[in-house]
Amino acid sequence: MARIVELWHRAEPIRDEWLDVGRSTGPADRASTEHLIAGIYRRQHRRAPAFRWVDSPRKALPLLTGMPTHRDLQSWVLARRPQGTPPLAGDIATGLARLRGALDDAATHPDLTATVKKPDKEDRHKPWPVLPPVQAIEAGVPLREVLRQSLHIPVAAGLTWPVRSVIGPQGTLPVCWYGQQDVTWIGLYDMLRKLGLAQYRAHDADQLDAWASLARAAGWWWPGEDVCVLVERPALIGPRRVGYRDGTTISW
Repeated sequence: MARIVELWHRAEPIRDEWLDVGRSTGPADRASTEHLIAGIYRRQHRRAPAFRWVDSPRKALPLLTGMPTHRDLQSWVLARRPQGTPPLAGDIATGLARLRGALDDAATHPDLTATVKKPDKEDRHKPWPVLPPVQAIEAGVPLREVLRQSLHIPVAAGLTWPVRSVIGPQGTLPVCWYGQQDVTWIGLYDMLRKLGLAQYRAHDADQLDAWASLARAAGWWWPGEDVCVLVERPALIGPRRVGYRDGTTISW
C-alpha cells in the first residue's frame, strides 16, 4: 500500500494543475482554439469551419439549431441508419472513443489495479466508494479509480454537469465538447503518463497533446458541419455558481 500512496502523492500536483485548467476564469486563447479545432475537423476530412464566439452557454443555444443530440448520433449505429452523411460530431466522438480506447490499452501497469484487499462477493458490482484519496486506497479502491475520481468529481460532477442540466433538459442539447472541462479524461491520461504507469504510441500521444492544448485554450464548443459555436470561458467559478462575461449567472 505504501507504494500506491506514494504514487498518489506524486500525482497530486499534476492533478492540481489540471484542476486549475478546468476551473480557469481567464479569457480563452481564441487563435489557438480555432487552430486546434480546425485540426480536429481536418482529421475528419472536413474543411475548417466558420467560428462563432459567444459569451455564455445560453447565448449559444439559438445558434445550435440542426446540430445533433446524443440520440441523433445513436441512430447512426443502429441497423437501420438514416440516409445521408453521418454528422461531424459523430465522427469526432468515434475518433475520440478510439483514442481513449488506445490510451486505456496502454495503461496496464499492475499498480493501477492493485488493492490492499479484495472486494467481498456482494460488493463486486457496487460502485467504488467516494473517499479522500488516501482513505480510498486504504479501503481498497484501485489507484486508477482514485485518480479518475480526483478529477471527475470536482470538475464533471461539481461543475460541468450541473451547468449543462440548468441550460437544457437532459438529452435535448446538441453534442458538445467542454474545452477546459475535458480535463476529467485528459488529465487522467496525462497523470498516468507522467507517473510512468502508461506509455502511449507516438500517434496517440500526439493526439492527447492536441486535446490537452485545446483544454488549456478553450471553453465549451459545439461542432457543426460548417460553423463551430464556441463559448468564452467563465469570468467566475464559485460554489454552485458560474458567472459569464456577458453577466449571465448559472446557479444550482
